[in-house]
Amino acid sequence: MRVVTSAEIDRVLTFPALIDALAEAFRGDMVAPPRHHHEIERPRAPGTLLLMPSWTGPAMRDGFVGVKVVSVFPENGAKGLPSVMGSYLLMDGETGEPVSVLDGTRLTVWRTAAASALAARHLAREDASRMVMIGSGALAPFLIRAHLSQRPIREVALWNHNGRKAESLAASLRAEGLPVTAVTDLEDAVRGADLVSCATLSTAPIVKGAWLKAGAHLDLVGAFNLKMREADDEALRRAQVYIDTPAARSEGGDVAVSLQSGAIPESHVLGTLTDLCQAPPRRDPEAITAFKSVGAALEDLAAAMLVWRSLAKAL
Repeated sequence: MRVVTSAEIDRVLTFPALIDALAEAFRGDMVAPPRHHHEIERPRAPGTLLLMPSWTGPAMRDGFVGVKVVSVFPENGAKGLPSVMGSYLLMDGETGEPVSVLDGTRLTVWRTAAASALAARHLAREDASRMVMIGSGALAPFLIRAHLSQRPIREVALWNHNGRKAESLAASLRAEGLPVTAVTDLEDAVRGADLVSCATLSTAPIVKGAWLKAGAHLDLVGAFNLKMREADDEALRRAQVYIDTPAARSEGGDVAVSLQSGAIPESHVLGTLTDLCQAPPRRDPEAITAFKSVGAALEDLAAAMLVWRSLAKAL
């Protein structure tokens, strides 16, 4: 059994190749049962343990079975550790034999960013040129790269509650040749943005619906439990809302919270990533759109399969 490191994952994965692999997965024959979700009591803040299984159906060639084990400890940032860590076990689909353990933390940021960009492929304006990235954690650079692979984005404004962290990340991304600038006035940046991506652990709304201009696309990635919010109710009320999987109706912040409070009706959620991939909607260029992700096991499996096949080709 091969151990696949984060460096190897970075070497073989690219955008938009991973986005294409996820699109195929959402259109294809893959099974993803409900994930196991357990809260772990700790003195300062609770942790979370997630178990996410998935497998390919009989119609798919080179079948696989996989499961991701993820821990989420929000206080890890103070210790210099990622808030989210995990491992992915990939098994042969015919025999169940383990073939690889992949760095689940790295796999997660790649596939999460790819899922957001896949949604934006169908929901963001084709001429979107100005992006705002809210948050400067591990996901931020991947979200920026993924969205840049799908739309002709010329400017990326990066905002974080800690301005120094935003400046540091913006500088490192500019060194890669990416058009990223740290900003301090979030309202002004959002009002001019075609695409707003959020990846935070905020417990209060950061993006206000009144700030979103006609045609804007809102990408909500953080806020993984019902105590967290990244956008207010008005942002969701103004938007055509899509989610990655039906679980986002009851898990995670934002959409689930607004549904539970009655701020938006069930009918306001127009579909999932499967719906977007199987029957893409016609995009009204003036409509505001929003996408909320809580994570899908088939995304992990699709990413692990792409990594495994890419490594095999390199041998």
